[in-house]
Amino acid sequence: MFLSTHEKQLDAKRRLQAPQEFRTAENGAVTGLYCFPSIEADCLEAGGEGFVAAYRAFIDSIPFGDPFRAAMESQFYGGLKQLSYDTAGRITLTEALVERGGLTSEVVMVGLGDRFQIWDRARWREHEAEQRKLAQQAMREMGEARRRASLAVRGEGG
Repeated sequence: MFLSTHEKQLDAKRRLQAPQEFRTAENGAVTGLYCFPSIEADCLEAGGEGFVAAYRAFIDSIPFGDPFRAAMESQFYGGLKQLSYDTAGRITLTEALVERGGLTSEVVMVGLGDRFQIWDRARWREHEAEQRKLAQQAMREMGEARRRASLAVRGEGG
């Protein structure tokens, strides 16, 4: 799994050191990564073979001819780049990826389980604060829903 948050430097040649724990057979990323401009946030999304398989399965679940499928295909397949590691374990992002991801020299790689995101550091800090508030809200609301369901099962009302 892609775990943790790593602050990194993007050099002048757009090279980025991939954390050692991101370059594993379990991640499907031993020889390189796949990367594309994220659909859900202003960053890049990346991962190994499992990451690509998950998107393929999602896209394939949408009927052929559906405009949502066409949009997903163009955004995922049209933006996807296969990036190999150099001898130092770095990937080189294309100019288009750097531009679309809004990246500067200071980036953050955020593990999300079967994938990870690459953010501009300043943009990540803003997004992370929003995500924390949303996660806290989800924890409260989901906890309350579970409590009500538990009381209902026991016949205690709510």
